Amino acid sequence: MRYKKDQVINLPNLVSLIRILLAPALFYFAFTKQPDWYIGILILAVFTDVLDGFLARWLNQITAMGSRLDSWGDFIIYSTMAICAWILWPDVIQREQFYFIIIVLSFTLPVIAGIVKFRTIISYHTWSVKLAVAVTIISYILLFTGTLTWPFRIAVLFCLYAAIEEIAITLLIPREMVDVRTVWQALQYKKNYRKSAANR
Repeated sequence: MRYKKDQVINLPNLVSLIRILLAPALFYFAFTKQPDWYIGILILAVFTDVLDGFLARWLNQITAMGSRLDSWGDFIIYSTMAICAWILWPDVIQREQFYFIIIVLSFTLPVIAGIVKFRTIISYHTWSVKLAVAVTIISYILLFTGTLTWPFRIAVLFCLYAAIEEIAITLLIPREMVDVRTVWQALQYKKNYRKSAANR
């Protein structure tokens, strides 16, 4: 994928930045025990996650910085969601703590692996992560609005697979890269890198 190197400041990146700036608002509504407002701001944050990618493609403003900013925003919001859930619904967290811990680890361990190897937050945007995020967000809202419990437990399976794939990608690729959609793509990158190194 080709990236525009001269468009660090653009509309998609601004939307990603707005998502990051929503984290303090989430904390505010969690600490002041306003779950309805918290859920509303969370849905807005999720909407910006969908919107920035759509705008980047529609406006042809896909940049490496934008991809990284999107990942930073995701990591901040997901971390905020975990902390705020504990603040607002400690009894639910205690009841579902096994599943909650696995989901949190599934989102944090790949990031830690990327930081250890590449000294930066990974930005692969794999299809498995996109699916895991969608399932987890929906199940999170259903769980903490008291609607349904079982989707949150099913989300664990999606998160585990996504985490394993991201860690595998980190182990496979020889240098830091963005938008590596699948582990098979990572294998191809590794194969091409070896061929390139052999021809030098």
